[in-house]
Amino acid sequence: MLTGTWARELSGEFKKPYYRRLYDFLKEAYGRDVVYPPAEDLLKAYELTPLEQVKVVILGQDPYHEPGQAQGLAFSVPPGVETPPSLVNIYKELQAELGCFIPDNGCLIPWARQGVLLLNTVLTVKAHRAGSHRGMGWEQFTDATISLLNRQERPLVFMLWGRPAGEKRSLLNNPAHLVLTASHPSPLSAYRGFFGCGHFNRCNEFLAARGEVPIQWQISNLS
Repeated sequence: MLTGTWARELSGEFKKPYYRRLYDFLKEAYGRDVVYPPAEDLLKAYELTPLEQVKVVILGQDPYHEPGQAQGLAFSVPPGVETPPSLVNIYKELQAELGCFIPDNGCLIPWARQGVLLLNTVLTVKAHRAGSHRGMGWEQFTDATISLLNRQERPLVFMLWGRPAGEKRSLLNNPAHLVLTASHPSPLSAYRGFFGCGHFNRCNEFLAARGEVPIQWQISNLS
């Protein structure tokens, strides 16, 4: 359940027909199928990064679809879960850009707590079936989220990785913000424009130039 400023600003969505259909679909899906992330983590990105604290938006596609991976944050996995290939490539890009070491875990909660909204365009998925909950209404809800962020007048950075994320570029027309696009960090596409994109460095330069505290991208080792 959304709380705080998110709940107030997005409350109009809850009254729309698409959201009722989405709610009914999710109620049935969680009762019938194995769905990720767990219901209690469904809105974790919003919970960990309140609207007024957002500095950066990293937009993914849909959650990881294998057991134990999805935790409600795009690209992130809980401690103790093997780092997925896409996140390994994100870490490689951070190493190339900023000299970060590659950590022993894939938990990105430290980013979320600094104001990095780790948002997928679709927030749920059926186990073992990537993309299975597309077209059920999540896109409208996350579009509303992106449009709300676009209206913020403080400087924000949007990182749009992959085609579904890149299609949201049309929602972002506020000159106060920096919008960065690249291919998805998946092993299938990382070499087609994600590696060498420079997004993390450009993000921090943009924030610092506007008096904002840059993001500490280094994820610490757990061991």
